[in-house]
Amino acid sequence: MKTKRTFRFTRMIRNIVLGLTTIMLIVVLVNQVLSRYEHKKYPAWGQYVEVDGKKMHVYTKGTEGSAIVLLSGLGTISPVLDFEPLINELANHHKVVVVEPFGYGWSDMTDKERTVENIVGELRSVLQKAKIDGPYILMPHSISGIYSMYYANKYPDEIKAIVGIDITLPQAVDYFKEPVPTMPKYMSLVVPSGLARLASYISPGIVLPQADEGTYTLENLKMTQIITAWKAYNKNVVNEAREIKNNIAATKDMVFPPSLPVMIFTPPSDKVNADGKSNLTFYEDQLRKLDQHQLIIIKGHHYLHWTQYKQISADVNMFLNNSAALE
Repeated sequence: MKTKRTFRFTRMIRNIVLGLTTIMLIVVLVNQVLSRYEHKKYPAWGQYVEVDGKKMHVYTKGTEGSAIVLLSGLGTISPVLDFEPLINELANHHKVVVVEPFGYGWSDMTDKERTVENIVGELRSVLQKAKIDGPYILMPHSISGIYSMYYANKYPDEIKAIVGIDITLPQAVDYFKEPVPTMPKYMSLVVPSGLARLASYISPGIVLPQADEGTYTLENLKMTQIITAWKAYNKNVVNEAREIKNNIAATKDMVFPPSLPVMIFTPPSDKVNADGKSNLTFYEDQLRKLDQHQLIIIKGHHYLHWTQYKQISADVNMFLNNSAALE
């Protein structure tokens, strides 16, 4: 009878839903248990500094000269792990500092909005509390270019130079007339659901650096997968992505101070607009009014430091040694 067939179908759908729900609950529970265990087993590489009642992770290496402060791009799982090859190269001649913002790496989460004011304020606070003396050489990657622009304008006496790795600058939106990227709120469910852990082990290529074998240690790669399960697309990262438009608005009228030495690394232009605009013409436009500047084109992708860390380090050393403002 039709009624019996309908009942069987309904029962089948119910069983499928219950089965999937059970599996998801198991995945969530296992993820929570493993995360607690991993936090105890794998301590932070650097030191914790308290900022606004939360712990922020700071890693340093090297002792010479002014501090080079590496700042990561949006969503970089652990800046300390991501920058490790570059850290090791730069530390031969400089004191290198990596601050993992709230929501990244071994740092805590925060309830504060990810505005440029808060992010830079937290960065200044952690550097001061960690007793890392300025003025600093900021070395931002990607979205951190906006934070470096803000820092250099609001606190110019604290910044000695800026070295950008394919950085995002607030003027790019108007220059290219492109929409500001964002991120849906539901992405913040990736970690608590356990999906980040599953993805990092089923397809590690999507979370690990695209570098030659041996560039990153096996310990580093293992920790990158583990921290992906802790922090991928968490609420702080999603909020930071959703604040990009506001942070650009807050900095779009800012420019680098003319006397500030600025160096930018960028890959070759893979996209040239109909009007001839590209990332190269954009950076040239941003740098042309500065007394000391340099634009270096390096073969590679957006994360240039994954593969070109040796050249970046060598060029940074030369630029800093030749910049009169740094003497």
